[in-house]
Amino acid sequence: MRLPAQTEAEAAAEAVPAPALPPVVPPGRMAARPQPVLDLPGPLHLRPWTPYDAPALVDSCHDPEIRHWNRTPMLSPAGAEERIARWQERWRAEAAAVWAVAPSGAGRPVGLIGVADIDLPGGSGEILYWLLPAGRGTGVMAGAAARVCRWAFDDLGLHRLRITHSVANPASCRVAEKAGFPLEGTMRGALLHADGWHDEHLHARLSTDGPVPA
Repeated sequence: MRLPAQTEAEAAAEAVPAPALPPVVPPGRMAARPQPVLDLPGPLHLRPWTPYDAPALVDSCHDPEIRHWNRTPMLSPAGAEERIARWQERWRAEAAAVWAVAPSGAGRPVGLIGVADIDLPGGSGEILYWLLPAGRGTGVMAGAAARVCRWAFDDLGLHRLRITHSVANPASCRVAEKAGFPLEGTMRGALLHADGWHDEHLHARLSTDGPVPA
């Protein structure tokens, strides 16, 4: 059976590109605001990193657990200050938001949490975190992840957040689950560590999933 020839109107309609979807989060929402301080239950809170926090960042480079799971480079004090400055630039560029997990009063950070790979038009990002020995065993990171999640959904307006970690890192898995990020699946050979390729768990949460755990 011979198909009818395409009409001029049909050809013209196909030539017109489909209208672009509006961004989930309009540009400028991060850059127009200072990075907030986020409260946590207990003696710690989340605040932007400052140059005075460089010693804690240097310490993280020497911690075996952090180095193994995060592949952090070795940093000098000057290099740590440069990295902190880049985090401030990435906030202004609306690419990442990185906080220090630190005492509410004066004191050195005991950890880091942030949202990386922020895609404002697509409405997504990835939560990352680590703790120094002084912060481990306190349960603070699950609460910090939940607090950052609420900020990303309620204040920034993202739709989806993910957490990924090696299947050999059960501590990170517990943080994700306690923060309300269900396991979606396993990504095979997804990340190269010093001891070889690791399968990774993928956890994710949507803004429509209901209240984030307190």
